[in-house]
Order: sequence, then C-alpha cells, then structure tokens
Amino acid sequence: MPVAEHVVDYAVNMVRSTRPVESEISMVKDYVKWGAGPRASQYLIIGAKTRATLLGKMTPDEEDINAVAPQVLRHRILRNFKAEADGVSMEDMIKQLIQAHHV
Repeated sequence: MPVAEHVVDYAVNMVRSTRPVESEISMVKDYVKWGAGPRASQYLIIGAKTRATLLGKMTPDEEDINAVAPQVLRHRILRNFKAEADGVSMEDMIKQLIQAHHV
C-alpha cells in the first residue's frame, strides 16, 4: 500500500518530537526522560496502513497515524521522575503530541 510522503513526514516528525532534546513541546521537555526511536516511525506507518486497509481506504493519512499513535508510542517513551510525581500519564503526553501535530 503506498503512503504519501507528507504522511511519512508526519509520522517521523511526531516521533522526533518525543525526544526532549529535539522537541518544541514543553510537556515533552519537562516530563520525558527518553523519547521514541526510529522504529516507532516505521510502526506508526505499518499501523496506519493496517487501519486504512480495515477501513477500506486506498492509502493511510494523518488521521490513521493519530489513531495508532497511543498504541505504538505508549511503551516507547520513558517518563521521568517529575512526570510520575506530577501524575502525568503516558496517555496525557501522547494526547499532547497528537494535538501539537494535528493538521
């Protein structure tokens, strides 16, 4: 299944923004110890392709990336102590990532 270049860029940029050194998202800078690696981008694309296929679409889009992001990123991002102490959940951080990248 083909994937448009802008959708791949969207997935790569989302993963890149999980890394505190590279991110412009304050929640990531404050609460993430270790961000997702390059394979997370690959799995966002694979998950988006699967979702698109199940929905009868010809190609995945950003909506498909957003839909699979919680499942793909949940175990690939390591929260720091401050996040745990402040009660910031992984789901909160992923929602913030999706909102920050929403088209």
